[in-house]
Amino acid sequence: MSGEDLLLRRATTADLPAIIALLADDPLGRAREDRGMPPNPAYVAAFAAIERDPNQFLAVAESGGEVVGCLQISFIPGLSRLGLWRGQIESVRVAASQRGRGLGRRVFEWAIAECRRRGCGLVQLTTDKSRPEALRFYESLGFSASHEGMKLTL
Repeated sequence: MSGEDLLLRRATTADLPAIIALLADDPLGRAREDRGMPPNPAYVAAFAAIERDPNQFLAVAESGGEVVGCLQISFIPGLSRLGLWRGQIESVRVAASQRGRGLGRRVFEWAIAECRRRGCGLVQLTTDKSRPEALRFYESLGFSASHEGMKLTL
């Protein structure tokens, strides 16, 4: 894939089936996502909430008219660190057919630049402990595992 044929842009509702397919095309996603069509109403409602929130950016990577990647950036204001804004990157996926070609790195470079553009002083993410290759990839981008993250499923 050449640099010229990759477009990173805000997702539209027309992209929702492709985003769901990317989220489901993953060992963890296979068990928790619903690939049924039309999209599950929960996805439609979540997309609408993301679209309404100015501090959310759901992005897709498009090549040759096909969605080949996605991610979501949440821009989080905070009081700590003198009111520092954070960019939280989540739901990162690259199509299986595109992995190993540098697309993930280019998507992250774009996302980090977007965080800088929005005035963030910190970019953070979480990664599942069952994905050591993802941890190595994020470390190669300059991220450090400086904190222990925790989740509580409700």
